[in-house]
Amino acid sequence: MKTNQLHKDFIEAVNFVNDYTNPLPADILLKLYAYFKIANRNFSHPGSRTPLINAFKANALIQAKNVNIEEAMEKYIALVNKEIRNPHK
Repeated sequence: MKTNQLHKDFIEAVNFVNDYTNPLPADILLKLYAYFKIANRNFSHPGSRTPLINAFKANALIQAKNVNIEEAMEKYIALVNKEIRNPHK
């Protein structure tokens, strides 16, 4: 996928998730969190006031540590398409 199209598709997927109002499973949210952070080159520590939430977020980032920026965007888009837009396919 061309880089410009990838960025456009990624931003569109992020906006879709931001506007989504139904609850999502925690494992999907954590994967989205990790891919989003990597895609945006944001490697700061999780900022929750709840230590357990920080631990889960840190674990999600550790699990995705070998994913590069473009892969993170692709994985984010694929996860949104598979689990949120078309969950029964």
